[in-house]
Amino acid sequence: MPVSGIYARESSTLGRPVQVGVVSGKVINVSFPDSLPADTESDHDHLDAVLAAIDRGETDLSSVPIGLTVPTDQRSVLESLRNVPRGDTVDVALLVRMSGLDPEDDDSERVVREALAANPVPVVVPDHRVKDGPSAAPDDVVEALRKSEGI
Repeated sequence: MPVSGIYARESSTLGRPVQVGVVSGKVINVSFPDSLPADTESDHDHLDAVLAAIDRGETDLSSVPIGLTVPTDQRSVLESLRNVPRGDTVDVALLVRMSGLDPEDDDSERVVREALAANPVPVVVPDHRVKDGPSAAPDDVVEALRKSEGI
């Protein structure tokens, strides 16, 4: 398996491509371009896993290694969110507590919302499962992901 590159294929569920950036074997970016980029490869295990989660409901993405280049407090939010199972949702207040942030501190909610909005790896870190928070994925992708999970 190649350790670095940009990989993309069409998602039948989303009706658009899913693009995955991989560096040193870790997913560093998941995006949803309007059309299939000409300069991408289509064959990578991590892309296969992401598409299986989207298109077939195979959801164990915990084995997909990620490289998060976000501030430490945001990293704890995104890592905590990986534990929310398919079909379940959380709200921002619960995610504050799951992340070990102080629920009495107004800055904690801000940190969670900023982490969600800046999530470099949506689907792998399922920000669409936060019912009252932003997502880094486009609105139509979030709607399709929630619909496919029955949430």
